[in-house]
Amino acid sequence: MTGTNSADKRRFLVLHDYGMGGAWWWVHARSARDVLETFAWVEVVTDPEAASRFEHDGLEEVDIEASLMPPGLEGLRAERDAQRGREGFGALADRDIVYLRRRWDEEDDEAVVHLMEVGSDGRRIRQVELAEGGTALRSGPDDWPFNPPIVDLFDPALADQEISRAEFEDQWIHADRVEPDA
Repeated sequence: MTGTNSADKRRFLVLHDYGMGGAWWWVHARSARDVLETFAWVEVVTDPEAASRFEHDGLEEVDIEASLMPPGLEGLRAERDAQRGREGFGALADRDIVYLRRRWDEEDDEAVVHLMEVGSDGRRIRQVELAEGGTALRSGPDDWPFNPPIVDLFDPALADQEISRAEFEDQWIHADRVEPDA
């Protein structure tokens, strides 16, 4: 392990889940919150079974205060450093559930607005897709082949995308169910 005095630190299993895979590290820090405030797009894995799988797996270990980070983790720290101090940084981070409105412009299709119910880990719980033509489709985890974190709740840009639970629920109730692929 590289780093500084680790007497007051604990070891945390950290995952950067990029959808079709992930990168894992052991990070020595004072708290899980310190890890999340230091690195963008990571989660602290608290599941004991997952942690035991990696206990003797030779994952790279790093102190959170180390000047050099392993490949991948350094870029996530730089991204977080660029966010820190901006208005809205961490505004949604301590919530169990957040409701967001995000616009995605599809290359070949019309623009779609996604209303998302997101858990504290940044993963979607439920979603409503609103197309410009008025179509509204609702979906949940059973409809998605995988569900990586879709947002980083420390990202200051998210504060302006928050909507109320009532707005989300109103759209959810009126949306059509996504039909599974045949």
